[in-house]
Amino acid sequence: MAVTQLKNYAEGKWVRKQNEGELLHNAVTGEAIFTASSEGLDFGGMMQYARKVGGPALRKLTFQQRGLMLKALALYLLERKEYFYQVSTYTGATRVDSWVDIEGGIGNLFAYASLRRQFPNERFYVDGEAAKLSKNNTFIGHHIMVPREGVAIHINAFNFPVWGMLEKVAVNLLAGVPAIVKPATLTSYLTEAVFQEIIKSGILPEGSLQLICGSARGILDTVEAQDVVTFTGSASTGNSLRTHPRVIELNVPFNLEADSLNCCVLGPDVHNGMPEFDIFIKEVAREITTKAGQKCTAIRRVIVPADRVEDVQIALGKRLQSTPIGDPGLKEVRMGPLAGISQRNEVREKVQELAKSQSIVIGDMQHFEVIGADKEKGAFLPPLVFLNTDPFTNTDCHNIEAFGPVSTIMPYNTFDDAIELARMGKGSLVCSIVTQDDDVAKEFVLGVATMHGRVLVLNSDCAKESTGHGSPMPLLIHGGPGRAGGGEEMGGKRGVMHYLQRTAIQGSPTTITRIINVYQQGGRQNETIVHPFRKHFEELEVGDTVTTAKHTVSEADITNFANVSGDNFYAHMDATSLEGTIFERRVAHGYFVLSKAAGLFVDAKKGPVLLNYGIDEARFTKPVYPGMTIGVKLTVKEKVDQEKRSEDDIAKGIVKWLVDVYDETGETVAIATILTMVKKLNQD
Repeated sequence: MAVTQLKNYAEGKWVRKQNEGELLHNAVTGEAIFTASSEGLDFGGMMQYARKVGGPALRKLTFQQRGLMLKALALYLLERKEYFYQVSTYTGATRVDSWVDIEGGIGNLFAYASLRRQFPNERFYVDGEAAKLSKNNTFIGHHIMVPREGVAIHINAFNFPVWGMLEKVAVNLLAGVPAIVKPATLTSYLTEAVFQEIIKSGILPEGSLQLICGSARGILDTVEAQDVVTFTGSASTGNSLRTHPRVIELNVPFNLEADSLNCCVLGPDVHNGMPEFDIFIKEVAREITTKAGQKCTAIRRVIVPADRVEDVQIALGKRLQSTPIGDPGLKEVRMGPLAGISQRNEVREKVQELAKSQSIVIGDMQHFEVIGADKEKGAFLPPLVFLNTDPFTNTDCHNIEAFGPVSTIMPYNTFDDAIELARMGKGSLVCSIVTQDDDVAKEFVLGVATMHGRVLVLNSDCAKESTGHGSPMPLLIHGGPGRAGGGEEMGGKRGVMHYLQRTAIQGSPTTITRIINVYQQGGRQNETIVHPFRKHFEELEVGDTVTTAKHTVSEADITNFANVSGDNFYAHMDATSLEGTIFERRVAHGYFVLSKAAGLFVDAKKGPVLLNYGIDEARFTKPVYPGMTIGVKLTVKEKVDQEKRSEDDIAKGIVKWLVDVYDETGETVAIATILTMVKKLNQD
């Protein structure tokens, strides 16, 4: 095929320099297929474009709108996935490898689109609960989080050109922050193919995303304090960028996710013939062969009880040796080449370094079969497994990573030794243990947690549905301490927070209510003539309040509620059993108090309120005895918009109400937040 010049996307337009730049090759055939260059790009101009055009456009949208934008983009890309699969074969990826990269990346967009439901329909997020800062509650504090007014610079690795981009941009876009994506040049042609479709879709506001396929050397010279930098790759390069003078001077947030020496441990309770033994062999083999071992989460160290090393070596050898290697476009092939000749050469060098202190027991770097391709022209390498019989003395396996289909089996005598070996990786993205014994699992997790970003426990109960050792999940953090970079990305809401600025705000309850649009106790209430249950969603305002009639609680109320509910707890029914308790006499059920409160505040006629959606944060703060009189103040606390699921769906939203139940002295006896589903006036 003819050599094609990749394009960059900068300041709202595609930029390409003809016949210049770094040559990129087909990993299967070695044929030159693309060139990449960033010549002519103004990195400072790109940064300003993102800050001045993309940022304001994204910040005008609410979390709900940004989430729906991600959903639309995910659906659009999913329709075009077959083209991406075709391009992905040039990277050496099999269909399964590409599925992880392409549909896994699109899955991140879906996951963060769904996450919008955990955020308000606002341009900011209210974090945590109010802090009472004064005796009479006239002065309170709260925290809000707003989008940073900078740009996210994503410098990604070569091994996942689609997932690496989409797992990061899903988070910053939901947060309302634009990004500049810098994929590793080696496989940037696949990133560019997906990026072209993103721009073609027109779904994102202009300036939301820009792309650099060639070198981005010098881009950090223009960072500002509001920017965020993320890097995935080698620790040495990441640490070099993290110590850039401008990053240090302006305290620019820098997230480093580095390759690490992850491990998988066979539990002391697992023996050959058990389902868990087979699970262990399958998991290790999969992590060695998927993406030809080019995963930052791949298993590099296989930690096994000393008396089971031979069993593991035999079983793993059989499985790996039966794995067809070759052209990933062929259906029978299960493992393709590495991403390029340069990567293969680097892995070979690391294998030679490791061979100085341990021996290869599975595989041969020179003698292996390849299906449908030339193993010398392509970047092929077979699975290679070392045996290190003394891993506490011969420690190269804990320090040197061959970023390919390479791993090391090592024995342990005591379980404490297994935990120590896992920790000798000096910080990893993930480790796993296969065990049927939950006590073993607990001891292991607590023993290794400080040195790992994620711990997977596998057994026959969960293996079938497990996503596996090497699969970071959108709603869980991805990152790790020490050698793994000390960073953290994804993690659901946690990841979004990295792109938001947390700010403490202080003032009166009324003022804080107005700022965050969530009613604060002690704030001004709007007593309305029309009962709030008669108002549609759009007509309700935070602070709208109704004060109900009152009810004097009787012993008959308590007895009747016990009969209806079946709750005959002694404090409600047996006055002779109260000695030594906090109660003076028979006390009303807390749930009776809330039920009676509902009877007082509900407007019974058919209206905009469709149903009771639930109850949160219910507290019974003072005993209610027969003869006490209770009343209720019902206040609109918060409104949560909902999108229609279909054209026929009723347009509606969720209203959170503060239910304050008080006695004849004015003191609160119960407080709760109830939720109702309320119909909208506008059904379009």
